[in-house]
Amino acid sequence: MKSLLLLFFLLGLATATERPNIILIMVDDLGFSDLGYMGGEIETPHLDALARNGVRFSSFYNGARCCPSRATLMTGLHPHQTGIGHMTNSPDKQRDAQPEAYQGYLNRNCATLAELLKPAEYATLMTGKWHLGFHEKERWPRQRGFDQFYGCITGATRFFYPEAPRDITLDNTPLVNPPSTTDEAFYTTDAFTDYAIRFITEHENRSEQPFFLYLAYTAPHWPLQAFEDDIAKYRSKYRIGWDTLREQRYQRQIELGLIDSKWKLSPRPGKVPAWNTLTEEKKDEMDLKMAVYAAMVDRVDQNIGKLVSSLKEQELFEDTLILFLSDNGACQEFSVLGNGEFRDVEKRNRNHANTYGQAWANAGSTPFRYFKHHAHEGGTATPFFLHWPKEIAPAKDWYRSTAHINDIVPTLLDVAGAEYPSERMGKKLPSLSGISLRPSFISQPLERKNCIALEHQQNASLREGNWKLVGEQVVGQESPLAKKWELYDLSQDRTELNNLAQTHPEKVEELVAKWFRWAQETRVYPRPLSK
Repeated sequence: MKSLLLLFFLLGLATATERPNIILIMVDDLGFSDLGYMGGEIETPHLDALARNGVRFSSFYNGARCCPSRATLMTGLHPHQTGIGHMTNSPDKQRDAQPEAYQGYLNRNCATLAELLKPAEYATLMTGKWHLGFHEKERWPRQRGFDQFYGCITGATRFFYPEAPRDITLDNTPLVNPPSTTDEAFYTTDAFTDYAIRFITEHENRSEQPFFLYLAYTAPHWPLQAFEDDIAKYRSKYRIGWDTLREQRYQRQIELGLIDSKWKLSPRPGKVPAWNTLTEEKKDEMDLKMAVYAAMVDRVDQNIGKLVSSLKEQELFEDTLILFLSDNGACQEFSVLGNGEFRDVEKRNRNHANTYGQAWANAGSTPFRYFKHHAHEGGTATPFFLHWPKEIAPAKDWYRSTAHINDIVPTLLDVAGAEYPSERMGKKLPSLSGISLRPSFISQPLERKNCIALEHQQNASLREGNWKLVGEQVVGQESPLAKKWELYDLSQDRTELNNLAQTHPEKVEELVAKWFRWAQETRVYPRPLSK
């Protein structure tokens, strides 16, 4: 009966509704537990409201790292299939010759969402972080299907003072000292939102076509930089320390129904000191670092509120599908206790890589282990929601079916009435492995036939039902390293504390074989030669 109901729903929706506007929002380095509706204490009322009035997923995976996630988000393919098996080439150098899967920019054997939606008569707009190819303009957003672009072509950039080669670009023109879009100092989060609103408004004034907006914030990626009044809201709140913060977030997640109380809170990593062992001066410094980070997340939420208000003013809100996720887990990069200048405001805001460290990233990953780069839950689990007032009623409970970033392209093609071609510009396109998330609109479970698999920097995972195979540095030069894999039953242990590999060797062998087949099919192999 449920299957029949779903069929009637899908057929009716496909024929009876107009195609929505689409806004796809990605933030950068946000931890699983940072947002209010995910158990965090950071003030995010606008994101919380969108999540609670739509479909909020409890188990959604990204690609564990900035540009691999973006490659999948834009194409629906695994990153190796697109040429970004590792990372994009940095602005100051290009890699030596690599297998095509690791060339460091989007290839032409894939199509971006913009290129897929334009034939369906969508206007295609983008603001924010591209990070899918830099050194030649043919790799930039305007040459990959977007009608308008404002943002940074590279990855990380300073928030107040972006400068070449990590500068701001309008369409194909780099901007020197870009002017502020507000009555305050220039700030990338504000500028990306204001240009998004400008692009939408201009489009609505000249066309009746639906629009697709990809809004890719760089926040809260390093360098950690924020307005002082936003920082002041959080100063001293983190004097409780990361141990207590993790406990508080964990308890709220249980109360919210996000996680099962039988899933134990993962322990503090061995490299991270207990909070009570720090000096008072160090505690104050660490409180400041986390306050800056929280202020950046707060500012994103303020801007989401501004965007929603604009949509409502233009009577676009009800028929706009909004999706939100992070590109990877919390960022532990550079050091345990953070990096760079924080106390001197001017130096902080001109720093290129100030961070809050593994200690606070571990709090961001609550209740999980690990962080960005890693295939464990802490590196790949992300907040994710769908909001579309005209077609999605607010769900009372969390949506429990597991989903993946590969599912976003099939979902958007579905609601847009767009097709995925077998070839484009004379090149054959790999088939999509993801599925449409449309059943979630009416709280029906997903019917997934494929496993969910990942590889990044020799870290890898495969999820099949409740079983998860995962490991650190398990990807050998020619084949997986069988003895390094871990195995978990996520229905009982989503925090990955009870490794079942020794007691279920046959399951490990079975899943490793499936992962290896997937890796060969998606061009994880051949791998770059080790140096």
